[in-house]
Amino acid sequence: MKISPTEYFGNLSLLLDLEAEAEKQEALRERTKLSPKEAEATGNSIINLVIREEGYGLGGRFLLGLGKRNETLHLPWTRLGVGSPVILSEEGASSSNSESGWRGIVSAIRRDAIQIALNQFVETESDRPTFRLDRSPDEISRFRQKQAMESARSAVSSRLEILRDVLIGNVGAVFEKVEPIHLFNKNLNPSQIEAVQFALSAEDVAIIHGPPGTGKTTTLVELIRQITRRGETVLAVASSNLAVDNLLERLIDANENAIRLGHPARVTPALREHTLDLLVENHPDVKIADKLTRDAYALRDQAVKWTRAKPERGAKQSMREEAKDMLREARQIEDQITEMILGKARVVCATVTGLDRERFGEKTFDWCIMDEASQTTEPAAWIPLQFAKRIVFAGDHQQLPPTVLSPEAIRGGFNISLMERLLALHGVPAVDGGWSRMLNVQYRMHQDIMSFSSEFFYDGNLQADEAVRTALLSDLPQVTSSPLTSTPITFIDTAGASYDEELEPDGESRMNPLEAELVIKKVNILLESGLHASQIAVISPYSAQVKLLREKLKLEVEIDSVDGFQGREKEAVIVSLVRSNREGEVGFLADTRRMNVALTRARRKLIVIGDSATITNHQFYEKMVKYFESVGAYHSVWEAD
Repeated sequence: MKISPTEYFGNLSLLLDLEAEAEKQEALRERTKLSPKEAEATGNSIINLVIREEGYGLGGRFLLGLGKRNETLHLPWTRLGVGSPVILSEEGASSSNSESGWRGIVSAIRRDAIQIALNQFVETESDRPTFRLDRSPDEISRFRQKQAMESARSAVSSRLEILRDVLIGNVGAVFEKVEPIHLFNKNLNPSQIEAVQFALSAEDVAIIHGPPGTGKTTTLVELIRQITRRGETVLAVASSNLAVDNLLERLIDANENAIRLGHPARVTPALREHTLDLLVENHPDVKIADKLTRDAYALRDQAVKWTRAKPERGAKQSMREEAKDMLREARQIEDQITEMILGKARVVCATVTGLDRERFGEKTFDWCIMDEASQTTEPAAWIPLQFAKRIVFAGDHQQLPPTVLSPEAIRGGFNISLMERLLALHGVPAVDGGWSRMLNVQYRMHQDIMSFSSEFFYDGNLQADEAVRTALLSDLPQVTSSPLTSTPITFIDTAGASYDEELEPDGESRMNPLEAELVIKKVNILLESGLHASQIAVISPYSAQVKLLREKLKLEVEIDSVDGFQGREKEAVIVSLVRSNREGEVGFLADTRRMNVALTRARRKLIVIGDSATITNHQFYEKMVKYFESVGAYHSVWEAD
């Protein structure tokens, strides 16, 4: 039975509205219901900021450096990062409310300061103002998702109509036989080669399933190079700026002509010269447009100035019209330069929501390659689809799903990506068949670190490459051998030791102070063994535990949530599970896909700390603890170090 596009996209649009309302209510709650100090504790706000420095950059934008008035103070723990949309408001100003202020993008952040890029000047009421910074919902992104879904819904007699009908299940996908490829990267393994060849055979859609550490980005770079060799164009997208920049960097290293779309503040500094904004700004012909703009504003100012001599009738109007014509000509020059630069690019990289239809016009690409497809909500995925003839989804539906706030939207399936839905419809083959191919050799972690996730999530189909299969911390030249560094996994069971969890004061997240102390103790042992702080990470599913650890552990050890560590890796990783209660409630830990991420970040050493009496009430953790026992990794907290 065929699905009505109107009904299909109508339902998606409703779910998008529910999520938008949830985001709005969350922002409103933090802005109005919480005190400024409580709002700052959520990580979505920073209060009592002063301007430290001002300047220009990133395509002519106004850059504002902010920090605490006391320059010796660090910024508090925050969820804000480079690329976050924010609203800056003056504290105590008469117009201060949730809708007022200056909208901008976080362009840089360090421990004691945060920089934001704005499109306008900041004019304050007070002579010595203090400011508040709040995360802002991205309304432009929402508009683009609505626009893209409407384009897909109403598509008639076009490539988009065919692609839509395939993706919503009304028409089957077509695959054509292709000739064996001549590799650019001779080091690809057989599953990577098979994935590239399979994707090239797709007339409509293909899926590359990339479990942790299996070289998904390497595979995508080879696929893109194969496509450009054929003289075709690629739109390469991902849900996060970090993933886009990672792909862009690898393409540039491979001498591909790739351009990055998006706000320069959201782009890694080393890659900003490849952004469209800066390529346009640095083009020689832009000097003509800049002069026209300056002359236009000068003429407009002259038209409004009071003069003693009465001007001739219509003279001021004529000057204003001439200024408008000059501005129009300047915009036309910039648009022509933009079109020319985009026209020459074989590969354009952007986030899924960073694509502007006005900028692209009627331009289409032969291919869209979507990385992190399993983390992208479906409405967002339709934005790049309107610009491409075929699509390759790449990701891992057994890792983090799309982040969704609204419980109603989750019940409606809004947290199920388009990639995951297609895999559910057309099967998830281990190696081949259906619409997907799985990469099955991982290059990150010791085989014992890998094996539990492989069995539980990937039907035991992962294998460790020889280079990492038996790699331990003690193999590193600066690290001394000890029971902790000579084994790949350590599970420390806190059952019976009264390591009780606590609810965060004035919050909803949980923390475990005694477990945090044990984490710090293990970090110090690793450091004493010769490991550098930059080689260690601490991960916890609970933001309150992350915040507590950051306050207590002042070293340069990276401490983050599971979401913040997706796609990352370290030599040693300590996972703090937090939950310890008499009821055996695991709460947030029940999302086992998040735990799959946490357990697969370590290369040579994984340390997991948790209360077995609590967590083994859930089947996943019961199997995990049994696995740790089977490889000799189980230790009670009562044991000596």
